[in-house]
Amino acid sequence: MDEERITAFIRSLCPPESELLSKIRKEALENDVPIIRPETASLLRFLMKERKPARILEVGCATGYSSLVMYETLEGKCSITTIEKYEKRIPVARANFEIANAHGITLLAEDATDALTRLTEEKATFDMVFMDAAKAQYILWLPLIKELLVPGGLLMSDNVLQDGDVMESRFVVTRRNRTIHARMREYLFALTHDEELTTTILPVGDGVALSIKKEPGRAE
Repeated sequence: MDEERITAFIRSLCPPESELLSKIRKEALENDVPIIRPETASLLRFLMKERKPARILEVGCATGYSSLVMYETLEGKCSITTIEKYEKRIPVARANFEIANAHGITLLAEDATDALTRLTEEKATFDMVFMDAAKAQYILWLPLIKELLVPGGLLMSDNVLQDGDVMESRFVVTRRNRTIHARMREYLFALTHDEELTTTILPVGDGVALSIKKEPGRAE
């Protein structure tokens, strides 16, 4: 099968976005800002409708697109804490949240490790975590994420297939990407072999891992 044609067909079936989300996506693509792919956004909307998480943590805000996808889908009936450290993107994201009147979104302008550590120390909990930041850090953040996630909560990790590179030998991957390659493989192994998680990996967009934190004492 022609994967590009399949992807184009799937995207053609996605309902139109709001004017604001369409504008954010267009500007992100024009300025090389990383943004979730349309089919990933569609999956995210589905999960919002199905699970209706009240408290959401997003690691990697960029200019606020995925935060607003979640917020719009839940019609503002949620609180979202999103983390971004890249200084140029922070004011853009805040402006987009203001335009959307998304007062339930809190942006933490700091390093993700620092923010996750502090949230853990504060005993914060979340029904869902959306991970879409520095891919080499996923494996390092996993213990903190698991602590922040409530039993039965969902972890959605984006870009886990790295355009197919994750399947390849490290010697095929460019030298500058080998650390990301090794850590992503380690992360996927950790997710799929962690006794506290139930995980499936989907070839949606650039690869999505969905992990549910098991409830104590519940038989799988």
